[in-house]
Amino acid sequence: MNKYLNVSDYKIYKNRRTGVVRIAYHNVEIASFIKIKTKELLEYILFAPQNQKISFLQAFFDDEGSINFKNNVRVVRGYQHSRKILEIVQKLLSDLEIEAKIDNRDIEISIGRKENLLKFQKLINFTPGLKVNGNRSNSIWKKDLEKRKILQMAINSYL
Repeated sequence: MNKYLNVSDYKIYKNRRTGVVRIAYHNVEIASFIKIKTKELLEYILFAPQNQKISFLQAFFDDEGSINFKNNVRVVRGYQHSRKILEIVQKLLSDLEIEAKIDNRDIEISIGRKENLLKFQKLINFTPGLKVNGNRSNSIWKKDLEKRKILQMAINSYL
């Protein structure tokens, strides 16, 4: 941030239980800058080249995504409180011929069915090395596992 906005005042917070590190800048200029850049990105991405759309989707699902793979439910989900962003993600997935649904509460998008999961895996997938945090209290795995591996296990579970 110092390079772009001449802002170097930040605080680092580390969750001792999970090991997650958060860097916080408390600065009005940064908030304004990010708001402008977010608007530009959301307008641009719908018309971007396919490789950039895929990068956007991978970043979205890396950050906001999870895999529900339990009791014959196999779904990649992405959580987001902005209905507009969920609709953009749905449109980008549709452009790749991946069917996705936004839930009624408007906080998540879900990709189900084997053919959609296979397309997701082939075109987008998760970043190699990205793991679920097995230390989280709501973790169903109770150990760190790579999201790619969980997706592969879900796909392999189809008969």
